[in-house]
Amino acid sequence: MREGLRAYRLIVAMWIRSTMAYRTSFALTTLGSFLATGLDFVAILLMFSRVDALGGFALPEIAFLYGLSSVSFGLADLAIGSMDRLGRRVRDGTLDTLLVRPAPVLAQVAADRFALRRVGRVAQGTLVLGYALTHLDLDWTLAKLLLMPVMILSGGLIFCAVFVGGAAFQFVAQDASEVQNAFTYGGTTLLQYPPAVFGQELVRGVTFVLPLAFVNWVPASYILGRPYPLDLPEWVAFTSPLVAAGCCALAGLAWRAGLRTYRSTGS
Repeated sequence: MREGLRAYRLIVAMWIRSTMAYRTSFALTTLGSFLATGLDFVAILLMFSRVDALGGFALPEIAFLYGLSSVSFGLADLAIGSMDRLGRRVRDGTLDTLLVRPAPVLAQVAADRFALRRVGRVAQGTLVLGYALTHLDLDWTLAKLLLMPVMILSGGLIFCAVFVGGAAFQFVAQDASEVQNAFTYGGTTLLQYPPAVFGQELVRGVTFVLPLAFVNWVPASYILGRPYPLDLPEWVAFTSPLVAAGCCALAGLAWRAGLRTYRSTGS
C-alpha cells in the first residue's frame, strides 16, 4: 500500500508539473470543466422555473443532493478518473509497459494522465452545496455536522470503487469504457435527483446491488429529515463508511482477478 501511494504521488506530481507549464491552458480548461458541469444544475433550475417541487423535494433540497453527488464524484474523478483509459491500453498492448515497471499497476493506471482541470467539477459542486446549505432550514446537531465530511469522503470512495471495478471489467470486455461510464458519470447524474422520481426496482438496485444510494440518498435523508429510501431504518445513514470499505475491498479483488487474466495482445 505504501509503495503504491508513493508511486501514485510521484506520477501525479509529474503530470501536475506538466500541466502548470501552460498555466493559461490550465485555467481555460478548468473554467471549461466548471461551466460544462454547471449546465446540469442549469437544467434543474429550468425545471424549477415551472414546478415548485420535484419528487416532493424543493430546490434547496435538490441542490443539496446535487452538491453532495457532484463533490463526491468530482473527488473520485480527479483522483482516479483515468481508469477508463485501461480498455485502450489493453487493446493496443501498452499496458505491458506498466507491468515491467517497479510500481503497482493500479497506482500507475490511476495516476496516468492526471487531469488537474477536473478540479473544476469539484469547485462547481462545492458552490451548489454551499448554496443549498445557506437556503436550507436545518436543525443542525453534532451528528449531522460530523456526518457531512464523512458522507462526502465515503461517497468519493464508493465512486473510486466503481471506477476500479469498471476498469477490472475491461480486462474481459476490452472495449467497455462506455459501460463503465454508465455507472460512474451516469451514477452521479442519477443521484442528483430524489429517489422518489425513480422506480422502486432501480432504487433497490442502487441500494443493495451497486450501493450508490449511500453516496447521498441515505445519509442525506437523515440530515434533511426526509423518509428513507425503501423505508430503511434510521441507523443506516451512518453506514456509508462501512459500505465504502466493502466496495473498495470487492473492487480490489476484482482488479486482482482481472489483472491475472491479462495475456497481452498476442502480437
